[in-house]
Amino acid sequence: MCDNDAFDDMQSAVSRRQFGALGVGAGFVAMLPAVANAAEVKESEVTIKTPDGTCDAHFVHPVSGASAAVLVWPDIFGLRPAFRQMGKRLAESGYAVLTVNQFYRAQKAPTSTPGASFSDPATRESLMKLAGGLNATTHVTDAKAFVAWLDARPEVDKRKKIGTTGYCMGGPIVFRTAGNIPERIGAAGSFHGGGLTTKEPDSPHLLIPKMKAHVLVAVAQNDDARDPESKNILEKAFTDAKVAHHVEVFPADHGWVPPDGAVYDKAQSERAWNMMLDIFKKTLA
Repeated sequence: MCDNDAFDDMQSAVSRRQFGALGVGAGFVAMLPAVANAAEVKESEVTIKTPDGTCDAHFVHPVSGASAAVLVWPDIFGLRPAFRQMGKRLAESGYAVLTVNQFYRAQKAPTSTPGASFSDPATRESLMKLAGGLNATTHVTDAKAFVAWLDARPEVDKRKKIGTTGYCMGGPIVFRTAGNIPERIGAAGSFHGGGLTTKEPDSPHLLIPKMKAHVLVAVAQNDDARDPESKNILEKAFTDAKVAHHVEVFPADHGWVPPDGAVYDKAQSERAWNMMLDIFKKTLA
């Protein structure tokens, strides 16, 4: 989810048993399919200065030349091996990928333990506290700092637009990134993002008229069952603003994309992944 209010909204609507299924699967990370004609890549752990401190992050990029950049916002379980694997795979497709620890103000990654689940009260309390430390202002402050860092890297081709993806709580941050840095963000993807449409004055969807990105919104079927009107609000907002978009409810449950999730769905994750790559190819060239 995005901020604490959005996460509380989902928490009230989903049973504890269902929340247990949203946990990270016992430390197991499924092997993602190999990339055809994969680029040779280099990966490293980096630190980035922001107005609020120093963020630890994972950076991976092709070893040759400069590439379009992609900024990745993890789910509430944070920066961990599964997201490093996803970043590396994306880099093998030709992108310079930065995956951040959005909770750096509180602690360095890892911010959750292998097998962490919301069914465990201590884990739930810890992660909710971390999520509660972020808000619309910190999202924008961080996004601008991370985009500036990417633009200063020799591995990044500044002539090309930047892509950004977010999972669960990262979905709203993607919207705020695209809406507040429209001159740089050319593609955006929200995967089982929560709190994209709220009744608050800072609801992420209200930024859609400011976006210049092609936006993919991949909705989980149980999130849609909880709030079926959200997709309609998004569809209308994108259409009215004439923003290129694709909003779709996937036949998979919240958390289906990361390969360490208890509800990881390989088939639907691959479909969403390939849709995202197709948008990147068209907009980050």
